[in-house]
Amino acid sequence: MTDPASPLGAGPPLAVYVHWPYCARICPYCDFNVALAKRPGEPEALLEAILADLDAHRERTGPRALASVFLGGGTPSLMAPDWAARIVQRARALWPPAGPVEVTLEANPTDAEAERFSGFAAAGVNRLSLGVQSLNDEALAFLGRNHTAAEARRAAELGRAAFERLSIDLIYVRPGQTPAAWAEELTAALDLAPEHVSAYQLTIEPGTPFERAVARGRWSPPDEDRAAALYKTTQAVLGERGFDAYEISNHARGPAARSAHNLIYWRGGDYVGVGPGAHGRLSTADGRVAMRAAARPGDYIRRVATTGLGWTASETLSPREVALERLLTGLRTEEGVVFDDLAPLGLHGEHARVARLGEGGLLRPLASRLVATSRGRLVLDRVIAELAHAAL
Repeated sequence: MTDPASPLGAGPPLAVYVHWPYCARICPYCDFNVALAKRPGEPEALLEAILADLDAHRERTGPRALASVFLGGGTPSLMAPDWAARIVQRARALWPPAGPVEVTLEANPTDAEAERFSGFAAAGVNRLSLGVQSLNDEALAFLGRNHTAAEARRAAELGRAAFERLSIDLIYVRPGQTPAAWAEELTAALDLAPEHVSAYQLTIEPGTPFERAVARGRWSPPDEDRAAALYKTTQAVLGERGFDAYEISNHARGPAARSAHNLIYWRGGDYVGVGPGAHGRLSTADGRVAMRAAARPGDYIRRVATTGLGWTASETLSPREVALERLLTGLRTEEGVVFDDLAPLGLHGEHARVARLGEGGLLRPLASRLVATSRGRLVLDRVIAELAHAAL
């Protein structure tokens, strides 16, 4: 465990993730750290705690160049735009950027008003991540969303007008969904003219209402063969429209449209996490430090007030733990992960398990890096598990 009083050294550019946990409604598939804003005055207190936490992190990171800010949640578009402005301005002041800074706001279509979107743009947000999830009203009702397909289309139109970049989130592999129906829905979503699409397969997360519904036999998720067919449909439709799958669930129309913030995660870069339940990773002279903030808004606010920092856990990862993280995140991307980062696991181009998975068409071992093939991405969890099991 690291000493909370010891400063972290200067290092590479970093990203800042801000977790705003409040939602108007909690979706039945969601296992994120979210909450309903029921306590008067708590959101205002949380804003001040986040700003104070950013200040404290700056004292520990030393001088860095800000690369990106991501306002996630929860539903950060529920906060006032001037609150977002204070957060963005504080991050830019604490870590003066060396170049353009990507500032992303997650939003739901129900929060899409021209005035609010314009306010967030004036606050410094230049990229909108819009939770469309589906353009089928029946599917939206099943997913517990409180917007319609028409509202999603309107929100995308407003988002394109207000922000430099538009990304949309979609959820597929839903019960009864066919490849033909998904291709039609995905094509309709592309007609909204996003330059980035995050298409996530519906997963049944522990502790969620969906897990309980499946356990009671109310409905069943599609089997692996149907899920694979829907995944292939996703790649085909997006590929035909000029989107590259630069990460297993994320597609961009050209390199400039890729999420700079998420790429920092996937490449093993440094990021500060503030807000309830936020995680962070920082490079230090002693190694890579993993931090996690208090999960409940009230606990987080009290933690910042009493200790100056919101995190409740700070641990220096072992070289093996760092390598395992690189394996998990790097293989999700089209660029893969360099063998040097996997050295603590004993994985290299001539490793027997790497060779076997390569012969099976699941991996493509290159001279300096390891990349999952299109076939490998279909069973990526199994590929990663096999590599981790075979590691020293």
